[in-house]
Amino acid sequence: MSYVINNGPRPVAPATRERVLAAIKELGYRPDRVAQAMASRRTDLIGMIVPDARQPFFGEMAHAVEQAAAERGKMVLVGNSDYRTEREVHYLRAFLGMRVSGLILVSQGMSEQAASEIEAWDARVVLLHERPEAIDDVAVVTDDIGGAQLATRHLLEHGHPYVACLGGVPNTPAVGDPVADHVEGWRRAMQEAGLPTEGRLFEAPYNRYDAYQVALKLLAGPDRPPAIFCSTDDQAFGVLRAARELRIEVPTELAVAGFDDVKEAALTDPPLTTVSSDRPAMARAAVDLVLDDSIRVAGSRRERVKLFPSALIVRRSCGCHE
Repeated sequence: MSYVINNGPRPVAPATRERVLAAIKELGYRPDRVAQAMASRRTDLIGMIVPDARQPFFGEMAHAVEQAAAERGKMVLVGNSDYRTEREVHYLRAFLGMRVSGLILVSQGMSEQAASEIEAWDARVVLLHERPEAIDDVAVVTDDIGGAQLATRHLLEHGHPYVACLGGVPNTPAVGDPVADHVEGWRRAMQEAGLPTEGRLFEAPYNRYDAYQVALKLLAGPDRPPAIFCSTDDQAFGVLRAARELRIEVPTELAVAGFDDVKEAALTDPPLTTVSSDRPAMARAAVDLVLDDSIRVAGSRRERVKLFPSALIVRRSCGCHE
């Protein structure tokens, strides 16, 4: 019976398989997943840790991972780190203690404590969206620098004298973090155009609520920028709300572009120009990697980073007509 339920490891004749399946249906048999996990020391679970599933990008990414895992017969447990090291370590220990098949981490600047925890368990880990340098990582990422360059260049092509940037918070890691890469892409595009960046980068939290407060002060000030590239769509939503309250017309008085292309970006007023990545394909790649028995944190680096291209999604917030 076990060879039929588990699809192996040895083949089963079709007629035998049909008889076993009929008996399973008649008896109402259900596999004991706990017993299976004890025998194999591994469950059909994948642990996933995200900074904050309330933010649309992370919520959509977690959903894509869940769908990809279901296609492989796995379930996903999701924990929110809230950008806090102790919460990340808490979920690492909890998920590893549950003998998950592997871990998919969206970790902003993974701490040495978290990296040590992973190495101690010899866990199968894939970093998704972000690429911390604390461990010998297997990662699935998008071209964050290139995408930010596309958005910034596009805003400049509309004839704006310069483009301001909403970056991250003060403790944003300089290496491996998408927002840091978005800022680097903006900086490169500005430098290509022969434009200075000094005084044109503004710190802002990633969520729309706090970014809205930053945008209110920036847009009401004497040096209001003609165009803003936001490192996340959620920040851009806050900018659009602030502009509306201050009666600043977008895009005629202020052009705005974001990064992530969450579904809500198409419904803002005006619809948001942004940068997109293939989240379903990235999720499938992450699940495939985390279930690959050859993947370990330590060891050869071979082709351990899968890079997906970014694409500019042009809508009306930049000044274009859809």
